Amino acid sequence: MLDVRDYLPARRKQTPSGWISFNCPVCQEKRSRGGIKVSDQGWSFHCFNCNYTASFILGRNLSIKARQLLKHFNVPERDIEMLNLESLKHRSIHGMLEDRQRVWNQLAAITFEERDLPPHASLLADEIPYRGYVRSRAVPDDYPIMIQAENDNVHWTRPHVVIPFTYDNSIVGYTCRFLDNRTPKYISETQPGYVFGTDLQHADWTQAIVVEGIFDALCINGLAVMHNDINDAQVRLIRSLGREVTVVPDQDRPGMALVDRAVELGWAVSMPNWPEDVKDVNDAVMRWGRLTTLLTIMQSRETSRIKIELRRKQLIKRFI
Repeated sequence: MLDVRDYLPARRKQTPSGWISFNCPVCQEKRSRGGIKVSDQGWSFHCFNCNYTASFILGRNLSIKARQLLKHFNVPERDIEMLNLESLKHRSIHGMLEDRQRVWNQLAAITFEERDLPPHASLLADEIPYRGYVRSRAVPDDYPIMIQAENDNVHWTRPHVVIPFTYDNSIVGYTCRFLDNRTPKYISETQPGYVFGTDLQHADWTQAIVVEGIFDALCINGLAVMHNDINDAQVRLIRSLGREVTVVPDQDRPGMALVDRAVELGWAVSMPNWPEDVKDVNDAVMRWGRLTTLLTIMQSRETSRIKIELRRKQLIKRFI
């Protein structure tokens, strides 16, 4: 097993509490503000100058930040991969069973309160321009999109559609999407840890596609986390589905943050080679249709950290 202490700078000092301090290799400061604490189960690093933090625990995947730190220590790439492999081998069957039991215990606590829809909300029929807008976003006709026929003095008089949030077929929130594209485009009533689209999943599916936006999820029966991060409660909910997860980030600078989180969680990432004006799943479906979009997503599905990082760097060049 790789001992990270073998790669620390020669100029270092150990404190009575067990921390080893040295010049941080990340920000290149000169006052020994970086420190690492090593135990039999792993290590934890923190720099008080640049606030860079990273940690490693035996039995878990190496995170992106832990890998980057090891590279700053000039640990060879091969040794980093070997450390990750040895760490995963360390997980005993007993440990995995404990993890599974802990997950099931957590899942038992996943609940959401029922919530009311906005006043005067009714199912969308053939009203213009509402129906035209919904169809232009490639939303299936069978999803219960709603409108507000009357002004309630809360959601303004701007034309908008109401998209109910459901969980176990109960209404637990909603979002209003305004049709005029003025700011704000959305206002939402949601609950912590909620993931849109769980009721769109079929029991016999083996794959779950995680996206950022509501319309991205609606047009492919995916799961929307509704921002460019996935919090721990959402992770528990997604894992409760018991299927392989593929994260498809928006192809813009904020979307790249979702890539780091997906890799940290050990999930696959798909960044298809779409044209620059196709920024997300909904754009792709509107251009090529649902089936072709799903095929490009699954064909571009990647689990290799190195290949994911290479593809992300290709996309980042677009934003410079």
